[in-house]
Amino acid sequence: MMSTSHSHHHARVATLLALVLLAACADADANATAGNDSARASVANATDVTADPVSVTLASPADDLSAATIVATGTFASRDEIPLGFKIGGVVHRVLVDEGAVVQRGQVLAVLDLREIDAAVAKAQVQVDKATRDQARLMRLVADSVATTVQLQDATSALDAARADLASARVNREYATIIAPEAGTVLQRQVTPGATVSPGGSMFVLGGARRGRVLRAGLPDRDALRVQAGDSATVHFDALPGQRFAGRVVLIGRSADPRTGTYSVEIALRDAERLPSGLVGEARVHLRDTFRARGAANDRGMAPRTLPADALLEADGDSATIYVLRDAATVSAAGDSTWTAARQRVAVLGIDGDRVQVQGVAADARVVARGAPYVTPGTRLRVVAANPSTRGTRP
Repeated sequence: MMSTSHSHHHARVATLLALVLLAACADADANATAGNDSARASVANATDVTADPVSVTLASPADDLSAATIVATGTFASRDEIPLGFKIGGVVHRVLVDEGAVVQRGQVLAVLDLREIDAAVAKAQVQVDKATRDQARLMRLVADSVATTVQLQDATSALDAARADLASARVNREYATIIAPEAGTVLQRQVTPGATVSPGGSMFVLGGARRGRVLRAGLPDRDALRVQAGDSATVHFDALPGQRFAGRVVLIGRSADPRTGTYSVEIALRDAERLPSGLVGEARVHLRDTFRARGAANDRGMAPRTLPADALLEADGDSATIYVLRDAATVSAAGDSTWTAARQRVAVLGIDGDRVQVQGVAADARVVARGAPYVTPGTRLRVVAANPSTRGTRP
């Protein structure tokens, strides 16, 4: 028994296919109204060899792996942009790097005036020393039955609290210096020596090098659902005319940006280490999975391929009819060649815009595209345009 999800897939394909074929037929009717009276006559007299041939164009089945691309514009930047600041407030004593500087992990970027902070550490150390002496004295008194156990417990608690205050003061002392957590580039510097800063404020933005840099773009939901991690891409920047950079999709956002409604996509580039952050680039993402019917059973011994939607007729569920040109041509006394076409049923696997993925058509088939609604098995056809790969005596 067919699963519910599989049934829903077939229903969606059938509905979309009907709409596409309706549009294709409407387009064909418009062309006929514009002056294709001879085509109408050919349909009415399909079995009459004296009828004028129907003018058609041909399409070659395409490998669906290269059937579509998505174009997106984004900004080139580090994949990780890390804001850095001081844990405590104070007066900035030194700033050791400028914006754009390349830094290494553990490198000092800025330091607060440490006099007040060092004083706080020294004070906490004095409190620990005093509490240590108090505890030792009470331990001797308890041993001599002069002091109570409760007094000793209070002294021990005071020592623990003093040690905690010292640890806190030392942490503040440590975070009075901004140190690069990893190698990278200083993207922003927002502090100068002598400035008084508040706790937690961002003083630098570091573009981390550990996970590299990416072109980060926003895609509408329709395109975001078609892109997969691992899809290849080609990127170019207006600031670098003539240069192209190969890349690969490494991340697709799982939620939309509430401001723009788009989904973030990150594309890692090769050989782009020397490019500055902030460049605006255009990416062409080459989809590996154009359709959602990937992995369909290859029951006809042919790989899935794509055709223009106007080549499909007589949609019925998940199948449709196409017309494939026969090899033999008829040559008139005037030297004109005409062909006939054979009907062929194909399985419809998916739809993407004006392209339809089908199964059951050979890669070298010559499929009637424009003019297909006027074709019957006995109709004579004149090929007026063809895919470039079919030029020559064999249309």
